[in-house]
Amino acid sequence: MKKLFLLLLTAFLFIGCSSDEDTIYDYIGTWSGTYEGADKGNWNIVVASDGKVTGTMHSEENNENYYISGRLSESGDLNAVVGTPDDGEFKGSLNRDDKNGNGSWRNSIPTPIRTGTWKGEKNKK
Repeated sequence: MKKLFLLLLTAFLFIGCSSDEDTIYDYIGTWSGTYEGADKGNWNIVVASDGKVTGTMHSEENNENYYISGRLSESGDLNAVVGTPDDGEFKGSLNRDDKNGNGSWRNSIPTPIRTGTWKGEKNKK
């Protein structure tokens, strides 16, 4: 009976000690960087513990700010919209290991539609 109990206890320990590879906690905090293409400027986002993402893009060409709102998956996939209502998108991925991110953006305000790429990193505390 003791052997069966120890065997079950060991099995539960292995199950309970699984890898934390896919957790949102590695991404929580402020990320920032630059974007370029048909427009250029700076961006910053804050990743919350529930995966919600909020932030802004600041256009150097128009001297305007555009609101970013979306979600980050536990694997680092970023899916956000630009503007309110959504006038564009800010998509890509954040990397938990090297704390870098990159992706693409699109904004239809002001017209014509502008697109490009972005890159950045997690801000150090």
